Amino acid sequence: MVKNTGRPGYLQIADDLRAQINGGSLAPGTPLPSTAQLADRYDASLSVVKMAVGILRNEGLVVGQQGKGVFVRDAEERPAGDEPADLIELRAAVRDLSVRLAKVEEQLATSTSHRPGRSSR
Repeated sequence: MVKNTGRPGYLQIADDLRAQINGGSLAPGTPLPSTAQLADRYDASLSVVKMAVGILRNEGLVVGQQGKGVFVRDAEERPAGDEPADLIELRAAVRDLSVRLAKVEEQLATSTSHRPGRSSR
């Protein structure tokens, strides 16, 4: 379950899954539970779970196979990164926020331009 600690839920979920992978309870080749199952397990939305899994993908801990699921990668197949996990998480979060901001700006521009009788200052 995601705790109200001030740390975003998707990072908490990614931390927990990462610990399971590194601890061996999710062994190489093992599929992750489905997004819906993880959402139930962590009492989180599907989008929060997808963001968490995306972080693990960016870190090279898991790999998705179209139509089959997301699987834990073998340690030998993982990219040897010199960057700490926190930096990788920050980069993923910034990418996600950039995409979300672009969508909001696009929606705002669209809604502002379609309002009759209003001038944009």
